[in-house]
Amino acid sequence: MDCYYHHAVPSLALCSGCRQPICGTCRSEQGDCPGCRLAARLDAAGVTRELPGRVPPRSERGYAPPPPQPPPPPMYQQAAPAAVAVRAESRALVALGYPFWPLALLALFDGSRSPFVRKQAWQALGFNFGIYGLWFALSAITAIPVIGWPAFPLLPFVIPVAFVASVVYGFKVWHGEDVRVPFVSDYVERSTAA
Repeated sequence: MDCYYHHAVPSLALCSGCRQPICGTCRSEQGDCPGCRLAARLDAAGVTRELPGRVPPRSERGYAPPPPQPPPPPMYQQAAPAAVAVRAESRALVALGYPFWPLALLALFDGSRSPFVRKQAWQALGFNFGIYGLWFALSAITAIPVIGWPAFPLLPFVIPVAFVASVVYGFKVWHGEDVRVPFVSDYVERSTAA
């Protein structure tokens, strides 16, 4: 028969308290198992209800509390400097321009003439037309009989990936971050600088 506390270790005797089989490692000189010894110690500690010794107060231990740290600024205060001066309506319009491209076109005619709004509106338009171009290119490739078969499984993933990316870019623009859309941002920066 195996020890109650150790798997695959043969037992030598039964515990004098709980009558469980225990090995030579677990058995004490009195014949108790570790569980019965622990129960006896807990019962003894419960009777005295005090632990020996004294805990000195903090002032005697040399404990000095750390100075309080200032709380981090909220997310809306960490906006890019160009987006701070932009009205909330303009930011909302350009943020919604990522999922809905006509709103990005409308943001180009915004009265604030902010460079942040114009850049993000052009990027939103470039992002949307890039996704539409990718969709049409994959559709055209899949129409080719043998060559297009490997491209066919990619076609259903274009719309969910584009939707998630447009929502993420929209949230970032709404919070005032400068969004960098791959390929589109470089083209927008080159065309607006010229």
